[in-house]
Amino acid sequence: MRAVVVETGTIVKYDGTKGFGFIEPDTGGEDVFLHASILNEELKQVLRGGTRVQFEAAPGSQGKKAVAVRLLGAVSQASVAQVAADGRNSGSDDELCEVLTPAEFTQNITDVLIEVVSDMTGGQILQVREQLVAFARRHGWVED
Repeated sequence: MRAVVVETGTIVKYDGTKGFGFIEPDTGGEDVFLHASILNEELKQVLRGGTRVQFEAAPGSQGKKAVAVRLLGAVSQASVAQVAADGRNSGSDDELCEVLTPAEFTQNITDVLIEVVSDMTGGQILQVREQLVAFARRHGWVED
């Protein structure tokens, strides 16, 4: 029986819409494929490029693939805890909220990004907006 090797690395890219991404191992070598099917819902909500992770990998048909992933660092763990708390404290189903059009939601996202991260490029803003609108659609936060 082969011993499980636990490695650390950084998420290079993770696309929640497509359900996969890649981890760059700290030890170097080829990136490790990461599929959303091995992630819990809380982790899927906070995973993004630049996130530090600990992972286990196994050989796959096209290279190494992650078989287990967990976040590293107190900030990352706090993010997961906050996502879990937000889900538990979301209130009753009777609460009503305003459902925005995709255009209204996109404009709100743009305003916040420009205010909070003033050095983002236009291309970066477009990428973030695209992902957030897709996320909002999946959760019924915007109307089509």
